[in-house]
Order: sequence, then C-alpha cells, then structure tokens
Amino acid sequence: MKNEKGFTLIEMMIVLMIISILLLITIPNVTKNNSSVKKKGCEALVQLVGAQVQAYEIEKGTALPDLKTLKEEGYIKTYTCPSGGDVQLAADGSVTAPAGT
Repeated sequence: MKNEKGFTLIEMMIVLMIISILLLITIPNVTKNNSSVKKKGCEALVQLVGAQVQAYEIEKGTALPDLKTLKEEGYIKTYTCPSGGDVQLAADGSVTAPAGT
C-alpha cells in the first residue's frame, strides 16, 4: 500500500480554498462591469436607431411616425435597451435613451 498515489484531504481542502478565494475576487468585478456594459449597449442602440430613422426618412421622403414602423419595415430588430426600457422617438425626429439609463 505504500505505492498508492492520490490526494490527501488536506490537499483537497487547500485547492478548494484557493478556488473559493479566486471566485470571491472575480464575481464582484464581473457584476460591477455588467451595468456599464448595458449602459454602453443602450448608447450604441440609440445611435443605431437614430441612423436608421434618418435612413427611413431619406428613403420614404416622410417623417417616421413611430419606432414600431421602423421595426416592421425591417430597419431595426429591436428598440429595447439591454438595461431595460424602450428607446424614445421625439417629435423632432431625435432619438433618446429611456429614463434612468
């Protein structure tokens, strides 16, 4: 039995402790950056929708009635921000992010 190889309970506990410490360090950083990624995604969506509103108005020669029309015509797939809430179309044709983003 002297030639049996394997890990002792102490070695396994040390490995689990190291993995736990690494998880405790990385999880808060990931969740902290998640909100900034969603905010950047919403800003990018506002710019994309704004460009597509202009493209619609150039092609159709008329003002866009609402964002639902833009989606139905195939200019955009969605107008909902990753952080929640829909992008808004103002009366002057400008596009704004939802409140709170």
